[in-house]
Amino acid sequence: RVNMPYVTERWLGGMLTNFNTVRKSVKKMQSIDKMLTDGSFDSITKKERLTLSRDKDKMEKVLGGIAQLGRVPAALFIVDIGHEHIALAEAKRLGIQTFGVVDTNCDPNKVDFAIPGNDDATKSIAIITNYITAAIAEGLSERQTAKDEDGEDANDGENDKRASRLEAEANAEGGRGGRGGRGPGAGGPGAGGPGGPRRRTPAGGGGARRPGGR
Repeated sequence: RVNMPYVTERWLGGMLTNFNTVRKSVKKMQSIDKMLTDGSFDSITKKERLTLSRDKDKMEKVLGGIAQLGRVPAALFIVDIGHEHIALAEAKRLGIQTFGVVDTNCDPNKVDFAIPGNDDATKSIAIITNYITAAIAEGLSERQTAKDEDGEDANDGENDKRASRLEAEANAEGGRGGRGGRGPGAGGPGAGGPGGPRRRTPAGGGGARRPGGR
């Protein structure tokens, strides 16, 4: 339901503490799977096909639940902490948080989060695992919602920045247009003010009278 990795068969020693080696076994299992689908099995003998098929079935039984586990998990849920003491010890060694169903014959101090319950009754286990599954589904949903909201906020921020940039460019263009070339009324050519050519009045113009009335 929530695509979480799981182990229902025997816990392999070093599944967490020797994770890289376990990943190699998973890759081998996946490569055999690929050979089955792409027709590579047709190029080998019948005995080799039988051997590879048996190896794949064995690995699938033990490692099939963790085939998509790409890194060491952040938490581990254990149904029977007494029986799965190796898994519990590996998680403690790596500092992984542990959740466990604790029966009356188990020590609750061995896990970080103890869940009192009968680890032998299938109904009890089903109730607890269903509750854990629902909690995981809720957490995944909240995480996806938070990612979507962060994406929308980032898009809004980019749009605001773009709008501000365009507005600043428009204001800059308007300012350059307002500081255009000077016109005739602004001291340009033909103006009588500073910066314009001065008009010369001829000496002895028609409006001037000579001394003596001549």
